[in-house]
Amino acid sequence: MIIRMVSMVQNVAVDCADAYELARFWSAVTGGPLHPDDAPGSRETQVLLPEGPVLYFNEVPEPKTVKNRIHLCLRPTASRDAEIERLLGLGATLVGDLREPDGAGWAVLADPEGNEFCVLRGDSDRASAG
Repeated sequence: MIIRMVSMVQNVAVDCADAYELARFWSAVTGGPLHPDDAPGSRETQVLLPEGPVLYFNEVPEPKTVKNRIHLCLRPTASRDAEIERLLGLGATLVGDLREPDGAGWAVLADPEGNEFCVLRGDSDRASAG
């Protein structure tokens, strides 16, 4: 009998300057709660997602200086454009707008510490496109 060994993704780690504040932003984005032990001043924090890995935030001394080599892609349950407006209101910034006139495409945003992420077409956008 051959035993197949695999690894499971435990978390997605994000280096940052203020772990608690960045985790609060991502908690608002995803609707996932902060870990109950996290508090202002925590150097490591977690956003607990209902499905998939934990978002783990770890304070580091150096600032972000280049584009992320790995990033999150979000698919909203409602419309992409409404979600982009909501995220901008939470403190995200628009980095690149790759939306097409026919409704295809996505937008690249950055969280308050400059970490890029994408917002894809939402469920309602995909349903209306057929």
